[in-house]
Amino acid sequence: MARQRIHNRRAARGSVGGGASWISYSDMMAALLLIFVLILTYSLYQYFSMLETKTRELDEQTIRLNLAQDALDEKEKTLIIIQTDLDNLQSTLNAKEEELDQANAVLISKEQELTALQSVLALKQQDLDAATARLEEQQLALTTQARRIDDLVGIRTTMIRDLSTSLAAANMKATVDPNNGDIVLDSSVFFESGRSTIKEEGQQLLNRFIPVYLDVLLRDKYADYLGEIIIEGHTDSTGTYENNLKLSQDRALQVALYCLNMPSLTRDQKVRLQQILTAKGRSYSDLVYNAWGQEDADASRRVEFKFSLKDSEMIDEMNRILSSQEEPIP
Repeated sequence: MARQRIHNRRAARGSVGGGASWISYSDMMAALLLIFVLILTYSLYQYFSMLETKTRELDEQTIRLNLAQDALDEKEKTLIIIQTDLDNLQSTLNAKEEELDQANAVLISKEQELTALQSVLALKQQDLDAATARLEEQQLALTTQARRIDDLVGIRTTMIRDLSTSLAAANMKATVDPNNGDIVLDSSVFFESGRSTIKEEGQQLLNRFIPVYLDVLLRDKYADYLGEIIIEGHTDSTGTYENNLKLSQDRALQVALYCLNMPSLTRDQKVRLQQILTAKGRSYSDLVYNAWGQEDADASRRVEFKFSLKDSEMIDEMNRILSSQEEPIP
């Protein structure tokens, strides 16, 4: 308490002398404080105004940002959809590329097959061309053969007609087969039963027959066509085949030898006859039957004079082919 009183007294003493200056200082400080408060208030106002403005701007920017973010999200969703579509398209494209690769592989395989087929076709075409050429050659040969056959058929017909005419003119009763020109002579005129020696009657018949026969066949116009003159001996079925074969062969040979040694033959005729004359014994392999289907023994015992043309085998073959083609298909 004592200290307080001392202080107060000191204050009282000091306040008497410095009161006026203190008031001025206080006013100045108060004014400064007011100015500071005003400045601070204004600064705070400006700050809060700016803060409000910035806050409002920030809110607006936030709103714009949110809108932009929403738009960005939408675009991102759209982008995801587009990316999904792109992925699907890429998958489809990959699948199409695989299909295209497979198609290309198939195409290459087909091209290889086509190339192989073209090669085969070329070979087939070559074969066809060769076959066509051969066919044309065969057709030409066939045409030539057909013409030759026509000529031969015509020649045979002419020879048969000339033989018939000449034999009739010589007053001989020998009959010429109109189809092949064969002439059948009765064996009994030439031989005794079981014998192969030519009888006088047979020799006389041959002396009349052979010159006429050879005069026709050995004509120059037939020289390129006549292939063979055949004398065939035939028997009936009495006895064994072997004995009859020997008998028929001996008889045909005796007639052939008699013809070759005929004095009336010219040298050229004899040479020609030696080249083409053949004697054959047929035993009873070609018997003659009557209308009741029984063997005609007298007709079976015979001597036949035949002739063949050089291409007669070809004619026979062609006739067989033509006959087989004309047969109806069952």
